Amino acid sequence: MRYALLVALIAAMATSFASAQPPGAAEEHEDNAEIAVDAEVIASRAAAHKFGKTLKEALQQAIKAGGPANGITVCHDQADQIAARLSEELEMLVGRTSLKVRNPNHTPDAWETAVLKQFEARKVQGESVDRLEFFAVIDDDQGQQTFRYMKAIPTAGLCLNCHGEKIAPEVDAELKKLYPYDQARGFSEGDLRGAFTIAKPLPQKETP
Repeated sequence: MRYALLVALIAAMATSFASAQPPGAAEEHEDNAEIAVDAEVIASRAAAHKFGKTLKEALQQAIKAGGPANGITVCHDQADQIAARLSEELEMLVGRTSLKVRNPNHTPDAWETAVLKQFEARKVQGESVDRLEFFAVIDDDQGQQTFRYMKAIPTAGLCLNCHGEKIAPEVDAELKKLYPYDQARGFSEGDLRGAFTIAKPLPQKETP
């Protein structure tokens, strides 16, 4: 589902860029490529922060109203809706992924898997999980240049209700009902839970 949204976003941006590009824009784009990437990093950090903050607030409210088992409904029913809304608002693909996913729709692609493994290695070397991030401009399968960004998600105390070593029976029962292929268990506070992942197609360069 995430990749269908990305394809649609690429098509929309390519059309709007082609119609709006003035004479000489290709050269100007080349000259300002580094500045453009810096701007995408700033925008992606803001998007990841907004996604995390919105999701955390919704989760806290649900747990306060009905306990940890009630919080599962936020991740199951609202998380992807929040991501889709932010993707549309910010014109970038916003999501979450992990090496141990709960929802198979969040399974990392090859690039995301490599970055998550890099995060794990950097954590072992002593870097703080809440400071781990990585970005790059890559070519997709169709040759479209795409800006990719990932920001690590640390395992907080709140996460342990559903992702820890010991999970309450009522929470465990709800998880098994909603996520029959759940792998996202056994975490301790401070572990690398996963990462926010951002993708944005970049304007196509015109050939001279």
